[in-house]
Amino acid sequence: MTTYDPPRPWIASYAEGVPEDLEPVTGSLIDIVEASAREYPDAPALQFFGRTMSYRELQQQIGRVASALRDRGVGPGDPVAIVLPNCPQHIVAFYAVLRVGGVVIEHNPLYTQRELRKQFEDHGAKHVIAWSKVVPTIQDFPDDLRVHELISVNITKAMPLGTRLALKLPIAKAREARASLHEPVRGVTPWEELVRADPIPASAPRPETDDVAIIQYTSGTTGTPKGAVLTHRNLLSNAAQARAWVPSIKRGHGCVVYAVLPMFHAYGLTLCLAFAMSMGARLVLFPRFDPDMVLEVTKKHPATFLPLVPPIAARLLQAAKDKGVSLAGTEIAISGAMALPHDLVVPFEEATGGYLVEGYGLSECSPVLMANPVAPHRVPGTVGLPLPGTECRVVDPDDPTRDVAPGERGELVVRGPQVFQGYYGKPEETENVFVDGWFRTGDIVTIDEAGFVRIVDRIKELIITGGFNVAPTEVEAALRQHPDIEDAAVVGLPSEKSGEEVVAAVVCSPDVDELDVEAVRDFARGILTPYKVPRRIFVVDELPKSLIGKVLRRQVRESLLQLNSGG
Repeated sequence: MTTYDPPRPWIASYAEGVPEDLEPVTGSLIDIVEASAREYPDAPALQFFGRTMSYRELQQQIGRVASALRDRGVGPGDPVAIVLPNCPQHIVAFYAVLRVGGVVIEHNPLYTQRELRKQFEDHGAKHVIAWSKVVPTIQDFPDDLRVHELISVNITKAMPLGTRLALKLPIAKAREARASLHEPVRGVTPWEELVRADPIPASAPRPETDDVAIIQYTSGTTGTPKGAVLTHRNLLSNAAQARAWVPSIKRGHGCVVYAVLPMFHAYGLTLCLAFAMSMGARLVLFPRFDPDMVLEVTKKHPATFLPLVPPIAARLLQAAKDKGVSLAGTEIAISGAMALPHDLVVPFEEATGGYLVEGYGLSECSPVLMANPVAPHRVPGTVGLPLPGTECRVVDPDDPTRDVAPGERGELVVRGPQVFQGYYGKPEETENVFVDGWFRTGDIVTIDEAGFVRIVDRIKELIITGGFNVAPTEVEAALRQHPDIEDAAVVGLPSEKSGEEVVAAVVCSPDVDELDVEAVRDFARGILTPYKVPRRIFVVDELPKSLIGKVLRRQVRESLLQLNSGG
């Protein structure tokens, strides 16, 4: 590992009160909840459809569920799959698994069975805590993936009594709402059985700082799931970096964090599950983003800290305008996962009186690597400055041991306490992304004299739509299964609403006169989760290929961009 210490010009651009470096973290993620429960026992930890749970109650539930998991054989290093939307049970399950030394594996509850199977085949978890709506999908897994115990969560039981009673009304609207939130299932262990267990003894073994905490799946460029192995140190460090970046937010002093991002995503997980709990904050949980629900909460408890993506900011701003609801009091919103348009920043900040700044990260980095300063001198169009303790270099992509000249384009490589340990069960792929201890991000950037980083291109061909990664090869494989399609190439095209939209160019089978595009999209929906389904499909005579037959996606993208612009 190189001992080279690169210059850090960005430190001079830090906002007032942000430290250059941080002390190494100690303990585990369990400690941050316990500390908040000791210091703010009666303060609201979670809010869900108006119902709150105090830090004392949260800590008690974590202890009971941890005890039940231990009695069921979950111990240090054992993987436990969590397949839940944002809800109180999700937070309790996450910390309960960690309390017994287990490893959390988060999953998107909207995934198709095929998508879930890929991940389960990789990690092999035998204990699953799942939303009742997803339980039938997991029960239909083949015998070789059969789980040892499936714990079913009815998220409506965490709602206020009045809401639960309204869902039981014998009217169509209530039935539809109830069906969207819960599905009766058999052959499972109900979540409530775990909550009734005796608390775990204080003497029970606890996880240590360098133990693995989670395996966070990232699509990669091939569509084959890759699990980023993240330790308690990685996640604690990233939460500490986030706290240091916003010194104006004081721990426990009425801090309110909105979980509008899914917590199965690395971005939502760290900033909501870890950062919010470490702040002793009121974490307001939304099972999905609904502007009306967010505005209703804003009237009483404006967000102190609001992690989001540009489409959410735009929809929230429009809904507030349409309904005449003030967003004033929203202090700091941080946007990630895609470029933040400047013409969104100005009206959002005017409406809130706070800041909307752009950040950047990767699942492999817990995930936050950099952010714009929460100060007037932030630079729109950049992803900001490396967080305290984060080191960056810009290198030649063809020779990542060589730094490019200052200000020139090159691949961003990073190191820091938030950088992951490697890909689960994939030593070769792990070796490929590290060079002398520096992680290769695959992003082409420039760094200016003040240390601000601008992303100018991606080596990787991932499509980022609405903040979610889509691997082109996975979508292409799904489209090629359609009998009318001979070949396909999938790329991302710019979209004002989602950053990029998934677009396909397809070559029809010889006997097809006219392709039914909507039928193809319906077919894809049976294989892929909705955000991966191509928004548009173009029929072409042939796809550009290299001498060895590889589809040249960059050329496909250029052609579609020209076609899209009417050129």
